[in-house]
Amino acid sequence: MRRSIPLVLAATVALTLAACGSGPSPSSASNPAGLTTLKVGTIGIGSDAALQLAIDKGYFKEQGLDVQVSVVANPPAGVAAAQSGQLDLTYSPSIPMLNALSQNVPVTIVAAADGYADDALSTKDLSKVDDTALVAGKNSGITRPKDLEGKSVSVPARKAQLEVTVSKVIKDDGGDPAKVNWMVLDPSSAMQALKAGRVQAASLISPFSSQAVNDGEKLLASPGIEFFGKGAVGLWLAGKGTVASKKPALEGFKKAIYKANAYANANLPEAQELGAKITKTSLDVVRAGAANYWPVTVRVDDIERVDKQLVDLGFLKQSVQLAPDLIMGN
Repeated sequence: MRRSIPLVLAATVALTLAACGSGPSPSSASNPAGLTTLKVGTIGIGSDAALQLAIDKGYFKEQGLDVQVSVVANPPAGVAAAQSGQLDLTYSPSIPMLNALSQNVPVTIVAAADGYADDALSTKDLSKVDDTALVAGKNSGITRPKDLEGKSVSVPARKAQLEVTVSKVIKDDGGDPAKVNWMVLDPSSAMQALKAGRVQAASLISPFSSQAVNDGEKLLASPGIEFFGKGAVGLWLAGKGTVASKKPALEGFKKAIYKANAYANANLPEAQELGAKITKTSLDVVRAGAANYWPVTVRVDDIERVDKQLVDLGFLKQSVQLAPDLIMGN
């Protein structure tokens, strides 16, 4: 996302229909009598624990909903599927959502999926609230983000969230992100490349971030919290057609997921157990890393702050004009 980020609406729309080996369990294929079906796309991350809690504890059924979950390839694929009506709702962080809006893809924010508490930045150890990390090789000689100019840094995808957030910490430290040699590597390959010295730093997400630090690599920054600061980051989005045809069901989803979000925040060990199952990660590793947080509101100020930073960093050419009805119910 260095200039303008293409949305990739075509081939990426494939859904993983065998859904939930790595995400919440899908509901029964047949819709129970009297319930409205909502097809929901996720990317199979630890914060999906709140969605699973809403299913397991019957919060969706209380709202007359049968929620059926599938795992999508990535957030842009989910946005495309929601916009086309293949999904009723999808998970997307605010960065790919703003990119979609900049390309005139009509979506509506229904609810918050994950994010940061308002006081998260005051946490002494930011790695305890941020599940992303910028990590330098222990023998690289790099001690601060500015040192990454002219060096090779891995990211899971170009112009996407980790490149955006890492670019900000480099710029804030007086460096120039344009002088970084960005290399696309999946997390496992990034860990190997870091140890072998083929990259000098890696942009990682939990559990790889905590594993790298445990291996002695140097934590340079917690780029997620340093970029977003507070508020909702992951969002539940719906296409305009779904909002028009299923608004009462979406309002029910919002009530149920916020009930589950509040429950997850109050019962973190239970939510972490679910997160470990969803991501097929050791519970010890999950608990040693950053603690998820599930907001119970979406504030337009938080979305506008992300939009401004994308423009400042050169990932968007101009600010996105946010529609008054962008957030459902606001």
